[in-house]
Amino acid sequence: MAKRKASLKDIASLANVSIAAVSYVLNSQENKVAPENAKKIKAIARKLNYRPNHLARSLKTQKTHTIGLVVANISYRFTTGITSAIEAQAKKNRYTVIFGSSDEHVEKFDDLLNVFINRQVDGLILVPVENSEKEINFLKEQGLPFVLIDRYFPGISTNYIAVDNYNTAFHAVSYLVDMGNKRIAFINYKSKQFHLKERTRGYLEALKKHNITGKRLLYREIRQEHMDKELGPAIDDLLKHSKEKLAIFFATDTLAINGMKHLTRSKLKVPDDVHVLSFDEAEAFELYPHAITHCRQPLEAMGKIAVETLLSIMEDKKITTQILLPADFVAGESCGEI
Repeated sequence: MAKRKASLKDIASLANVSIAAVSYVLNSQENKVAPENAKKIKAIARKLNYRPNHLARSLKTQKTHTIGLVVANISYRFTTGITSAIEAQAKKNRYTVIFGSSDEHVEKFDDLLNVFINRQVDGLILVPVENSEKEINFLKEQGLPFVLIDRYFPGISTNYIAVDNYNTAFHAVSYLVDMGNKRIAFINYKSKQFHLKERTRGYLEALKKHNITGKRLLYREIRQEHMDKELGPAIDDLLKHSKEKLAIFFATDTLAINGMKHLTRSKLKVPDDVHVLSFDEAEAFELYPHAITHCRQPLEAMGKIAVETLLSIMEDKKITTQILLPADFVAGESCGEI
C-alpha cells in the first residue's frame, strides 16, 4: 500500500500551529509567522518529506505559476544568456520557466505555442522567428499574456524588449572608421527579420555619415541554411578587389566564428591582414590569440525587464513596454591597436 502523503494539517498538528501559518511558511511568506515557528514548520516539513500539490493549487488559483519561453536556437550564446536571466528573475517571483527551441522554423514555433497554451502556462516570453506574424496576431486576439524579446515586428503593436540594433551597428562602423579603416565590409544573413535589417541600416547610415560610399560599399548577404557554402566565397570576393586592408563587420557571432575559421584556413591573420568586428560576443572568441572586438547585448537587463513586464500583464495591468536597450562595446585587438 502506498504511503499517504503528508498534508498541511499534519505539519500544523506536529508544530502546534495553525494550517494558515504552515501555508505562509511553505509559500515563502514566513515573515507573517514568528521566526521560531517558521523554523519548526520547515524542519517538520523536511522530516515528513512534504511535497506541495501543485495541481490542486492550480485548480484553486487558476494559475500554474509557469512561464513558457520560446527561444530561436538552443546553440546560440544569446539563448543561454537570456534563458539564465529569465529563469533567475522568474524564480525570484516564484515562477518556473519551461522552454523550447524553434530552431528558426515557424512551424516548430507554432507547435511550441500550442504545447505551452495546452499546458496552461500563465504567460509567454518569445523570440519570434521569421514569418511568425500570424502566430503573434493570434496571441493578441486571444488575449494571452506575452512579451517579445530580442526581435519584434514594427507593424504589430506588442510589448517587447530588444537591443537597439540600428545604433549598435552605427557605432560599430564608426569605431572602425576611427581605427583608420576605409574599406568596411558587412556580412549579414539574407532575411526579412527586422532586427537584422536594422543592423544593415546602421551599417549603411554610418558609411554615409563618414562619406564612405560608391565602390567602397562592400555589403554581402548569405542564406543562413547555406552558410557553409556561401560565407567563404563571399569573404574571398571581398578580399580580391583591392590590396587595401579590409575590415569585416559580421552581423552575428555565428557568422563571425565561421568567418574567422575561413580566414584561418586561408592563412590570413587578424588583425595583420584583416580587421574583424562581431555584432555579438561568443565564448569561442577567447580562443583566438587576439581578442575579437564585439558588441555585447544586455542579456541580464533584457531578461529581468521581460519577466517583470509579463508579470504586470498577467496581473491585468494595461501596459505598453517597448524598450530598445543600448549594447556595450568591447574593444579587442582584432581591429588593430587600441
